Amino acid sequence: MAVQGLALAIVLVVILPAYVVYKPPKLLIGYLQARFPEVLFQAETSRKIIALTIDDAPSPFTEQILDILKANDAKATFFAIGDQIPERDFVLADIVRQGHELGNHAMHDEPSISLPSEVLTNEIIEVDKALYMAHQSAGKARPNARYFRPGSGVFSRRILDVASKLGYQTILGSIYPHDPFIKYWRINAWHILSMAQSGAVIICHDRRSWTVPMLQKVLPELKKRGYEIVTVSGLLDVAHGT
Repeated sequence: MAVQGLALAIVLVVILPAYVVYKPPKLLIGYLQARFPEVLFQAETSRKIIALTIDDAPSPFTEQILDILKANDAKATFFAIGDQIPERDFVLADIVRQGHELGNHAMHDEPSISLPSEVLTNEIIEVDKALYMAHQSAGKARPNARYFRPGSGVFSRRILDVASKLGYQTILGSIYPHDPFIKYWRINAWHILSMAQSGAVIICHDRRSWTVPMLQKVLPELKKRGYEIVTVSGLLDVAHGT
C-alpha cells in the first residue's frame, strides 16, 4: 500500500503537472483565453483553419522553411529576434515577399519578463524598425497589425502593458511541442498533429535543424485533414468575420 501511495503521489505531484504543461487540455487553454482576452492563445471558429507561428527568425534554416511553406500552400507568422537580423535582413524581406507575416520577439533570446520595462520598450522599438525596413525592402506596405511574443513565452500584466502601449498585441498559442528542448522531429510532429483543431495557434521554432523535417511531416498531414494554415492575421480575420 505504501508503494502504491508513493506511486500515486509521484503521478499527481510530478507527472500530471508536467503533462499538463506539455499538452495543456482544451479547458485550460479556454480558461487562459477568457482570463486574458487581449492575448491570443486560440481563436473561436468552426472553419478548419490553424495559425502557424515560428519563433527565433531569421536563421540559416529560414529559407528551407519558406520552401516547405510554399510547397504546402501554407502561410506563417515569423517572430524575429533583433540580434539575429543584421546579417540576414534580406531573409525578412523574403518572408514578406512570399506573403508571410513578421512579428516582434524582442532583441535577444531571453525571458522578456526578466527585463526592466524601459529596456523591453527599447528592444521592441528597435526590432520594430527592422520589421519596417523589411517591408520597405520587399516593396510592400506594412500592415497595421503589430504582434509581439515575449521571450520564453512568459508574460505578466506589466509585459502586456508595455506591448500594448507600443501598439502591439501579445500572441502566445495553444499547441507548443517544446521544440527548443525536444530535438526529435517525429515526437514534435506527433505532438502538433495530436492537438490540431480549428482555431489553434502552433508555436514552433526557427534556428533548429529538426524544425525542417518536422514541418515536412506536419504541413502535408494538416492539409490532408482539410486544414488551411495561415498567419496570425489570417486566423483573426476569420475569427472576427472580416
